[in-house]
Amino acid sequence: MIVTVTLNPSIDRTASLPGPLRRGQVNRLGNATEVPAGKGVNISRVLWGAGVDTCAVIPAGAKDRLVTGLATDKLPHVAVPICAPTRTNLTITEPDGTTTKINEPGAVLTPDELTAIEEVILERSTGAEWVVLSGSLPPGVPSNWYATMTRRLHETDVKVAVDTSDEPLQELSAELPESAPDLVKPNSVELGQLCGIDGEALETAAERGHFDDVVAAARRLHGITEVLVTLGGAGALLITETDAWHAWPDPIMVKSTVGAGDSSLAGFLLARTRGDQPENCLRTAVAWGTAAAALPGSTMPTPSQADAVHVSLAHL
Repeated sequence: MIVTVTLNPSIDRTASLPGPLRRGQVNRLGNATEVPAGKGVNISRVLWGAGVDTCAVIPAGAKDRLVTGLATDKLPHVAVPICAPTRTNLTITEPDGTTTKINEPGAVLTPDELTAIEEVILERSTGAEWVVLSGSLPPGVPSNWYATMTRRLHETDVKVAVDTSDEPLQELSAELPESAPDLVKPNSVELGQLCGIDGEALETAAERGHFDDVVAAARRLHGITEVLVTLGGAGALLITETDAWHAWPDPIMVKSTVGAGDSSLAGFLLARTRGDQPENCLRTAVAWGTAAAALPGSTMPTPSQADAVHVSLAHL
């Protein structure tokens, strides 16, 4: 069982443009879709489609559009009741794959609502292999919540993966190694946030195929067993204390990057539950992330689509 936690879920509305986005002008949208989403929800969707037991923990009222949508999709979930409605996020995709996201801040969680959510997370973690904490934090939640929750979950002897950014990520780093999750999945800019260094410089170096600085930065994260650094079309790196690998896909036509990072993390955990070696977990992560980028809108890939992606691997 893999439990995912999304404190700031959303209804994702994805709309396509027939041409480039024209700022300050009228843009007429093409096809538009709406799906219940959020990083953890996306991860659970991929895992469930691949036959892995999962449960998505979300804050939402019983009649909220998020809950009714998940019920319609038959995705296993637990909704912890809150008063505020789920936010709606808008994603605009252009023909060349450029993706623009416009995200609402999310529902304000009261202290009592947050406590109730934490109790459900700890309850569901019993007997689980992994708990995935992912996404932004909504208003009312302390910025060090991921660090605090990681420590509490480790007391239940479950492995923890974290995928977030900005202040929650920096707070997690500030409390290492005590708050160290077993796995983090930053991109190169987020790795810079974790380490307190120039993430843009890391990204530029990685785009040129220079990975030494990325590997060195990841190894500064004392206590974190594995660092999965996603690099977009350049694939991903997996870095441990003693090893590092780079995996990259054959070129594809990118249709939408929505959910690609979530699919990468889901693919990694999928391979991990099978008992694969770390480098093969990385290869699987890149295959799933690439398959997601080749699909329109918020569509999550299927196992056959991920299996069709050719991924190369190198030990660094």
